[in-house]
Amino acid sequence: MTSGFLWHERYMWHSTGIAAGQLPAGGFVEPDNHIESVPSKRRFRNLIEVSGLIDHLVPLKPRLATEDELLRFHTPDYIRRVKQMSDAGFGDGGEHAPIGPDSYDIARLSAGGCIVGLDAVVEGRVRNAYVLNRPPGHHAEADRGRGFCLFGNVAIAVLHGLAECGLGRVATFDWDVHHGNGTQKAFYDRSDVLTVSVHQDTYYPQESGSLEERGVGAGQGYNINVPLPAGSGHGAYLEMVKRVVAPAFRAYRPDLIVVPSGFDANGMDPLGRQMCTSDTYREMTLLLMELAEELCGGRLLMCHEGGYSPVYVPWCGLATLEALSGQRTAAEDPYLPGFLATLAGQEVQPWQLSVIDAAASYVADIE
Repeated sequence: MTSGFLWHERYMWHSTGIAAGQLPAGGFVEPDNHIESVPSKRRFRNLIEVSGLIDHLVPLKPRLATEDELLRFHTPDYIRRVKQMSDAGFGDGGEHAPIGPDSYDIARLSAGGCIVGLDAVVEGRVRNAYVLNRPPGHHAEADRGRGFCLFGNVAIAVLHGLAECGLGRVATFDWDVHHGNGTQKAFYDRSDVLTVSVHQDTYYPQESGSLEERGVGAGQGYNINVPLPAGSGHGAYLEMVKRVVAPAFRAYRPDLIVVPSGFDANGMDPLGRQMCTSDTYREMTLLLMELAEELCGGRLLMCHEGGYSPVYVPWCGLATLEALSGQRTAAEDPYLPGFLATLAGQEVQPWQLSVIDAAASYVADIE
């Protein structure tokens, strides 16, 4: 099994400025660090190295996405505004989407990294790949940035795959704790991309991600949301994959599976209220790999999104990459036994099953 791993130090140089959490500092909001910052990503990469796992991964090198590639999703005016704010050294792409010096080029490198990862998987240079990129992308919309995201990384990569790589159908599964609104909007009226998002109900963006959002026109039935209640843990997430994702992907039969991979549904995340563990991500990854083997020759791509606990994101990332690569290291999650795995509520609950069952009922509409 060959697994690609893409990372670039330049991703860590995207500046989100001085803030307090996700809010700009000022007035009675004392300045602190912005929550979408470097540590969780850099510590993830560091754990991959010190555990020795990096020696078993195929290194991939990102490139800048071209303006034409960005234009497959974004409007010319929005791209121009991001560049202008980046050149000025500060700005906001829309809603909680901070821009600092050089953010335009770093965001192009982030989108380009996902394109490189997709190309490597589709061309067979690697079986699967993880792109540890920044800034994230799944909240970005065609004409504005949202939720720390500037360019729609996964949407841009998938559109590239459809236009340039001969892909006929792509399935995406967004497991970030927040709704993948940008990716949904990119393909809402299309049947050549099936979008599935599991997220905390009405968390962010609050106006999107409901069960009723099913797609329009040619895309009717090709968008599935699973808005799980706050407090959902290991059992609910695995049940959701088995009852919704697996049958939906089998009905759809994609040429490639892409995961916008946020680790903020973990039980230690400051921006999430779910209870997942590193084992949750390990087991979801293994289930997706089985689906990829069955449906599309093992082709599976993951692109990094959220995750804001510097101490726990690395363990979720390590578990995911161990599963992808088939290599188990000596590094054991120290937060799992005696803490996260033993918290009450890790088994799937009836009120969580009701949401999962409702979403599962929509699988019959997929052709």
